[in-house]
Amino acid sequence: MLLKIYPENPNPRDIQRIVEIVRNGGVIIFPTDTIYGLGCDIFNSKAVEKVCKIKGLNPEKNRLSFICSDLSQLSEFAKIDNNTFKLMKKNLPGAFTFILNGSSNLPRLFKNKKTVGIRIPDNDIIRAIVEELGNPLMTTSVRTTDEEVIEYFSDPELIHEKFRTMVDVVIDGGYGNVEPSTVVDCTDDEPVIVRQGMGELNV
Repeated sequence: MLLKIYPENPNPRDIQRIVEIVRNGGVIIFPTDTIYGLGCDIFNSKAVEKVCKIKGLNPEKNRLSFICSDLSQLSEFAKIDNNTFKLMKKNLPGAFTFILNGSSNLPRLFKNKKTVGIRIPDNDIIRAIVEELGNPLMTTSVRTTDEEVIEYFSDPELIHEKFRTMVDVVIDGGYGNVEPSTVVDCTDDEPVIVRQGMGELNV
């Protein structure tokens, strides 16, 4: 299913519809402030495994990211000191993935991981979905290779054409960006940019 949602003013009915699909173990593709994302409920292990299968990821080995609606939700799943909190507050919502030490609240599937990547995208559609869901979404980008034709991970209609038999919904929130998020490792005393992407870190 391809569902058009306007990013400036997401229709609450559409958001509710998506959330019901996610709660029932559905896998969705959605806009962010960077590349379109592929994701599901972090607490549904079957859905997480399905996402990993679509992308060819090993959930035991690959680092998977969460999308949170705000900093308070984020603090339930990661350990954040004062300096990291201040840094994140300056830069979020935004095009960043912050690598943090995980808390004891991480879902069973992620318990063996010491760290977790956290995103709060500057995109009203996905933040509204996560807020309505009440817990984070697991996320990975729809982009599968660096050689992939740009339109196939930025144009929602082409994304739908490619993934429609693998996912429950593709949300059309307009053209996506082609550059990934900036990844910032905050697991040590000083933050380290491990991948420079769209976001310019404000320190």
